[in-house]
Amino acid sequence: MGVGMPASSIMPFYSTSMRRRLAYDLLSGIHVEELGAPRRVRGDAVHSLTWDAQERECAMLMKRSGNARIPRALTLFGLLMASSMPVAYGDATEFAPKVLIDTLWVMVAGFLVFFMNAGFALVESGFCRSKNTVNILAKNFIVFAIAALAFWSVGFALMFSDGASLFGTTGFFLKGADNSPATGEAYQGAYSALNWVGVPLEAKFFFQLVFAATAATIVSGAVAERIKFQAYILFSAFLVAVVYPIAGHWTWGGGFLGKMGFHDFAGSTVVHSVGGWAALAGVILLGPRFGKYRQDGKVHPIPGHNMAMATLGGLILWLGWFGFNPGSTMEVSPEIAHIAVTTALAASAGIAGACAYTWLRMGAPDLTMLINGALAGLVAVTAPCLVVTPFGSVAIGFLAGIIVVESVVFFDRLRLDDPVGALSVHLVNGVFGTLCVGLFAAGRQGDVLGLFYGGSLAQLGKQALGAGTVGLFTLVASFAFWLATKGLLGLRVTPEEERVGLDQSEMKLEAYPLDVLPPNHDLHRDGARVR
Repeated sequence: MGVGMPASSIMPFYSTSMRRRLAYDLLSGIHVEELGAPRRVRGDAVHSLTWDAQERECAMLMKRSGNARIPRALTLFGLLMASSMPVAYGDATEFAPKVLIDTLWVMVAGFLVFFMNAGFALVESGFCRSKNTVNILAKNFIVFAIAALAFWSVGFALMFSDGASLFGTTGFFLKGADNSPATGEAYQGAYSALNWVGVPLEAKFFFQLVFAATAATIVSGAVAERIKFQAYILFSAFLVAVVYPIAGHWTWGGGFLGKMGFHDFAGSTVVHSVGGWAALAGVILLGPRFGKYRQDGKVHPIPGHNMAMATLGGLILWLGWFGFNPGSTMEVSPEIAHIAVTTALAASAGIAGACAYTWLRMGAPDLTMLINGALAGLVAVTAPCLVVTPFGSVAIGFLAGIIVVESVVFFDRLRLDDPVGALSVHLVNGVFGTLCVGLFAAGRQGDVLGLFYGGSLAQLGKQALGAGTVGLFTLVASFAFWLATKGLLGLRVTPEEERVGLDQSEMKLEAYPLDVLPPNHDLHRDGARVR
């Protein structure tokens, strides 16, 4: 195919809306020089013309240009980079190509983050015992439904709508006024904290929803194998409807932390440490699983039943993070590539750090630590992924891999039983990653500059204050609601229910029923051999 086509042949190949968009571009001067037109029309003058007048003016310019040829690439480029303002005519509204492309990117990134629910389900069930598999899978399946309803009705408004400085007060059930995808000063609506995003309101909501669901999923693994199913459901609704949105409003919703310069690009604090602090309160109140800690103070390891599931889950989570971090641009931007690279390198360095440290400390590499090392690197780089260099992301990931191993040992010393290492991955490394902004930020975004790159202690102080404020609020609020849930429903299953397994006692369904096993198959359950 040739590199161009006659100007007089362009318009018939486009839909009505695309012809009108091209007409506007031509009259605004984007393609006029290619057409060899004798004059250039100012963009503000074009705005004053009706669509019919613009098309007539464009046709006149084409006629004057004769057989001038417009390079196809330039034409398409003009269409793709057109203004993101909606193009309105008649009774319909059509959006410019950039809005459509940005919307597609935001939704695809959101789909990747949604798929992380499958990763969490596989990691948590693989790290736990077979007798609790159905219970864990059910929690990870239902948590998105709970999050969707809670965030749609209450959470999104508390987090992003206008109102008080501590939380939003309007726009519940997505009913607030909104003229998205208009941006900046052109935006008129109830969710001005998101007026920098040039996509429809539903796209903004969906992307933020999958983040909210992630915070609730983090809790599931830490309290696994002994919490009542209904207690987890009730707490998840509270977390997504109230705690997560309020903490998020302070940072991303126009609240005081964001205004003071606290930086958390994709949620090391807002998502991961919030889920971690909420989980910590639950772990403290629930107590450890029976048999985890002996009277002499020694730790009795309770191994997971399926490392293949856990490994596959870890890889799915890693994939989902390429929606989590790069998707937080919420537009198609060259920064996507940079964020994807820093995300990949941090995860890889996390594996390297965890592998090396466990080999030196424990005498052998531990697959569970390798998986959690990757996740720790991903959590840690979530806040600084935009503002650090690739070298910085490697340093962050490697340190996170070491920290997650030592953190697991630390929590065991405190007799805080976390079956999957969620506290070490999400809480500890969420805080660490937030602080890393004040250490490794290389000035890629405004005045965010870390201590190691010529910055002062000021940014590090802001990061510490933000992480501490969110942590204190989340821990206190979570303690209060866990206690309320305990009084209303109870938190923990009975010792007999725990011994039998939550699949039988709570779900009345087993993932591995004995009657489908081959004859003479040995099944180890709680150390006992069953035939």
